[in-house]
Amino acid sequence: MKCLICKEGLYQDGLTTVFLTRGESSIIIKGVPARVCDQCGEYILDSATTRAVLAMAADAFDHGAEVEVRRFAA
Repeated sequence: MKCLICKEGLYQDGLTTVFLTRGESSIIIKGVPARVCDQCGEYILDSATTRAVLAMAADAFDHGAEVEVRRFAA
């Protein structure tokens, strides 16, 4: 499948880093399985991975994290 952003690259299975912010809080989740564009690095997450990433972020935000770095674990 061609990349939705650059229109040139193709998506490949890989890992990415997801950055999320809420207000003044930020969370970085490393090693997230994704389909990653081989040209620009844009990524697509499947629905199960998206749910897991959002749950990890909500936990960090709810515990008052200002900046937090986590490793993805499904």
